Amino acid sequence: MRVIGTAGHVDHGKSALVQALTGVHPDRLKEEQERQMTIDLGFGWLRLPDGEEVGVVDVPGHRDFIENMLAGVGGIDAALLVVAADEGVMPQTREHLAILDLLEVERGVVALTKIDLVDDQAWLDLVRDEVLGLLASTSLRQAPVVGVSSKTGQGIDELVRALGAVLKSGPPRPDLGRPRLSIDRVFTLTGFGTVVTGTLLDGALEVGQEVSVLPGGESGRIRGLQTHKSRVDRAVPGSRTAVNVAGIDFRSINRGDLLTLPGAYRPTRRLDVRFRLLADASAALRHDQRVKIFVGAAQRVARVRLLGVDELLPGQEGWLQLVVQQPLVAAPGDHFILRRPSPGETLGGGRVVDAEPARLHRRRDAAVLESLERRLQGTPSDLLEQALMSAGPGPIRRAVERARLDLETAAEAIRDLKARGRLMSLSGEDIAPGSDALVISAATLTEVRRLMEAAAAAYHQAHPLRAGMPPEELKSRLGYEARTRAALLEWSLRSGVLVESHGRIALPGRVVALSDGERAAAEALLERFRRSPGAPPSVKECIDSVGEELLGHLLDERRLVQASSEVVFSAAEYDRMVEAVREQIRVRGAVAVADIRDLFQTSRKYALALLEHLDAEGVTIREGDARRLKGSGG
Repeated sequence: MRVIGTAGHVDHGKSALVQALTGVHPDRLKEEQERQMTIDLGFGWLRLPDGEEVGVVDVPGHRDFIENMLAGVGGIDAALLVVAADEGVMPQTREHLAILDLLEVERGVVALTKIDLVDDQAWLDLVRDEVLGLLASTSLRQAPVVGVSSKTGQGIDELVRALGAVLKSGPPRPDLGRPRLSIDRVFTLTGFGTVVTGTLLDGALEVGQEVSVLPGGESGRIRGLQTHKSRVDRAVPGSRTAVNVAGIDFRSINRGDLLTLPGAYRPTRRLDVRFRLLADASAALRHDQRVKIFVGAAQRVARVRLLGVDELLPGQEGWLQLVVQQPLVAAPGDHFILRRPSPGETLGGGRVVDAEPARLHRRRDAAVLESLERRLQGTPSDLLEQALMSAGPGPIRRAVERARLDLETAAEAIRDLKARGRLMSLSGEDIAPGSDALVISAATLTEVRRLMEAAAAAYHQAHPLRAGMPPEELKSRLGYEARTRAALLEWSLRSGVLVESHGRIALPGRVVALSDGERAAAEALLERFRRSPGAPPSVKECIDSVGEELLGHLLDERRLVQASSEVVFSAAEYDRMVEAVREQIRVRGAVAVADIRDLFQTSRKYALALLEHLDAEGVTIREGDARRLKGSGG
C-alpha cells in the first residue's frame, strides 16, 4: 500500500484534482465546502493502471493552515505538487516544496493544473521552466511535470501513469513488526464507538489485537479495520487505515497520538536530531530558542539545545537536542519540521537520530557529537552498536527496535559485532534478534566495569573494616532493570572483576587488617559473649562497645551472627543452638518458642529471634505457633 500527498498554493486546484483522480471530494467539512478551500486534511484513493490502490491525502494550501498541512505529509510515499498554469509558482508553492525537501520526499509528480484556462503556449512553457528551476535544488529534482485540467479531464490519465511510475521506483514500506499509526483524525460512530485514522507504518495491525494509544497509555482492542473504506482483517504497512478501537473513549485521544501495540514504543521528552535551517530563514537559530516541532501528525512546543555551536545561520546544518514540553513518540529515522511559534515561520527540519536519549548532553562534548555522526552515517552494525550504547545493557530485542532494523538485518549485525568483540551476551544465551537475551556493547561494558570497581573502592574506603559491599547496594548503583543488574553482578564475579567475600562484594586482593587496639576491643567483646551465652550483649551494646565498623567486621568474619535488629549471638553458640533445635524437632516433630526458651534457659526475646532467623534462613518453617524442619514433610 502506498500514499500520495498533495502540496501547493491555495486555490491552485488540489482538491478538484483529487476529485478528478479519485471520484471523492476531499473537503469533508461544511466550512471547507462553503469557502471552497481545504482547511483540514482530506482523503481519497485511486486505482493505478496495474490495479494497485493508492491512498491520497489532500492538504490545505493556505498559509494560515500550514500546520494542518504538516499533519498530512509525514507518512507519504510520493508528493503530488500542484501548480496552477494560469498563476505559476506562488508563496505556498515554495514553502510546501521546502517542507517536502526537508522531509526528503524523493518521489513525486508536478501537476500543472488549469491548463484549460491558458491559451498561450509560451506562457505554459515559461511556467513549466519556472517549476523545473524551482525543483532543481530539491529532493524532487527528478519529478516529471504533467499538464492537466480537472474540468475537462485533459492529462488525467497521463498523470495517473506518472504517479504509478514514481511509486514503483521506490521500495515497499518495511514491516518491522512494530506497527504505529500516527493519528490524524479521531471521531465516534453510533454503534461502533471510537475510530482513528492515519497512515500505518512499520508493521501490520489485525482485528482482535490489544493496542495502546501513546503518550497517554490508554489500552483497548481492535474491533475493526478499514482500508479505503473496505473492511479488512489485516492492515499492512503503508496503508491509509481506519481503526475501530473498543475500550478507549474518543475524547481521550488527540491528533498526533500514536496507536501501537503495547510495549512497542515509549513516549519521550527528548530527541537528538540532525537539523537544517532553511537558507531563506529570517534569522539564525539560537540555543534555548522556543519552537514547534512536527513529527508525523503530532506537534509539540520544544526548547532547542544547540550542540557544539552557539547558533546556526540560515542554510547551515547542525546537531540539536530538542526538549519537548509534552511527551511524544518518535523513532530513529523519522523526519521532522521546526516552525517558529510567533510569528509563524517554517524554520527547517531534519531527521531524528536518537528518539530516547538517556540524558541531557553537555553541549560541547566531542564524544557525543562523534557518536551522533556515526549513528547518522553508519552501517546496520553501527546503528545497532549505537542503539546498544544509547539504551544501555538489556534485552537485544529492545536495541534492535531502537535501531529500526528488520530481524534478518539485525541477525547479520549481531554476528558482525560479536565477531569483532563489540557485543557480549550477559546471560549466556544465544543472541536471537527478537529475543530477551541480555546483551551489552563493549564500550558500555568498559563503563560499567569502571563504575562497579569505583563503587567497590569507595565502599572499601568508607568502611575499611568490612569485607565488602552488600550485593544489593552495588546493584542499586547500576540503575538498570533488576534482571540486568543481577546479570552484570554475575558477570563481574565470573570474570574476576570483583570477588565475593563473606556474602559481600569486594575488589580482588581485598584484605582487612585490624589495628592492635581494634583486635583488643574485638576480643573483649567476644569474651562477653563467651561469659553469657544465653543472654549475650545486644546489638546496641555491641555498637557502644566497639563501634559499627568493627561489629560489621566480626559479622563478616562470622565471629558473630546477627539474628535480628536487636539480637546477636557468638557464632559458636549460634551453631550449637541450631543443631540443638534441629535435634529437638527431630525428636518431638515440632517446637514452639516456649520450648526453645526453656531448652536454652534464656528469655522469650532471644528464643523468638533465633527461630525467626532460622525461618528466614530456610532451616525451619512456621506452622501456626510451631516450627518444623523445612522439607521434613511434618
